[in-house]
Amino acid sequence: MKAALQNYHARMQRVLDHIGRHLDDDLDLDALSGVAAFSKYHFHRQFTATFGLSVNRYVQLVRMKRASYLLAYRDDQSVTDIAMDAGYDAPDSFARAFRQRFGQSPSSFRKSPNWEPWLAAFGPLDNARSKLMQKSFTADDVTIRDVPPTPVAIMEHRGDPATIGTTIQRFIAWRKVAGLHPKTSPTFNVWRSERRPASPASYSMDLCVGTDQPIETNGEQIKAGEIPGGRCAVLRVVGNTDNLEPAALYLYREWLPASGEEARDFPLYCQRLSFFPEVPEHETVAELFLPLK
Repeated sequence: MKAALQNYHARMQRVLDHIGRHLDDDLDLDALSGVAAFSKYHFHRQFTATFGLSVNRYVQLVRMKRASYLLAYRDDQSVTDIAMDAGYDAPDSFARAFRQRFGQSPSSFRKSPNWEPWLAAFGPLDNARSKLMQKSFTADDVTIRDVPPTPVAIMEHRGDPATIGTTIQRFIAWRKVAGLHPKTSPTFNVWRSERRPASPASYSMDLCVGTDQPIETNGEQIKAGEIPGGRCAVLRVVGNTDNLEPAALYLYREWLPASGEEARDFPLYCQRLSFFPEVPEHETVAELFLPLK
């Protein structure tokens, strides 16, 4: 029974991965039921029963998420091009759908996103993806690595985590001006508070880019710092790197007590190795670092 359920989930996961990898293609029921190797006469009901939303709605949400990322974080594509990529025949129909979902026009969102309706709009997508079994980690997934000290430029995010998108926008814009491209300059997040502190105002995270060049602030609140060298437990996470909490919990709750190691006096941090929407969400990669004594 358990093996059959795992096989069923694997076939459904294959569909989600296929959607993420082929957002520009025709994702009709025939194609997707074939990917899952399910009868097309039952697949749409099976999908809805598994994920709590229809396959068409799921595809719309994934395309809209990519569109919103391109609007917020990339300025090299026009709204018209982004509308076409999202599967709309005309910018005005895209704008209507976008405003209905996020309460802003695409051009207004590009200038100044309101992140709270954005987060709420993708709740059904996050819920759908959580229906399948979460990835479980084992001690074999953790390696101990000697990490060299890394000089970094830091932009601090302090306050409600719902507004982190605005800080990320500023960070990306500053990096572009500074010529610190993610392909050549590593990207780190350092968590200085709990993921969900009792008061959202207490949330604290540093956005960092590795550089040993002199730092020009360009009016932004950028400061120089360092991620210290030393021994670290490293856990690589592939897919759904928006939420690294399950991986962090595994390190703290299971790996650390069983390892005999002790944590060093520096926060948990991650290096982001690939990014959505440059790659599909299930192919994003991050490495989580737990500093050790």
